Amino acid sequence: MINEVPASQKVIAITFDDGPNPIYTPQVLEIFSEAGGKATFFMIGEQMSKYPELVKKVAEQGHEIGNHTYSHLRLSQLTQEECSEEIERNESLVEELAGRKPVVFRPPYFDYNHVTLSVLEQKGYPMIGALNLEAHDWEQPGVDHILAVSRDCVSNGSILLFHDGYGDRSQSIKAVRILVSELSSQGYQFVTVSSLLNGQI
Repeated sequence: MINEVPASQKVIAITFDDGPNPIYTPQVLEIFSEAGGKATFFMIGEQMSKYPELVKKVAEQGHEIGNHTYSHLRLSQLTQEECSEEIERNESLVEELAGRKPVVFRPPYFDYNHVTLSVLEQKGYPMIGALNLEAHDWEQPGVDHILAVSRDCVSNGSILLFHDGYGDRSQSIKAVRILVSELSSQGYQFVTVSSLLNGQI
């Protein structure tokens, strides 16, 4: 599980799980457009099927779309065949809507086992985590809590996690808006996870 990538420059990868969502994903795009940066969206296939135009918009604006499975199931409870199918269905949809296959993967619930790892290895996906899991933004713990934990995790090459899908994500969006503004003023650049991994900064 990759939670950060050592970097000499002030770069950071901010990621969003469980979208696309018609209310929150456009707000994320607006935040990063204003900051002149890129984000990585780990999208769920079922959500992409509902909002294909939003997937295209994210890709057209130069953001990265990562694989977060088709149905957001706990992968450790699936057979190898079922696990492969979840990943492949997502992959096909991203390729169809965004014009290129995803190259990074995040397991739903950060749940995986040796079967999952074997499937990911076969498919060549690095498994992407994040440093600020204690922010628990998906539980809506309050903007101040999300911010405090996330600020503590900021360093060159950090990967941070927030959510733009499933339920009320207004706290997450508000926290990200503040954090991006702060980090911009500190000279940080916002890059995709792939850019961090490949050193294309």
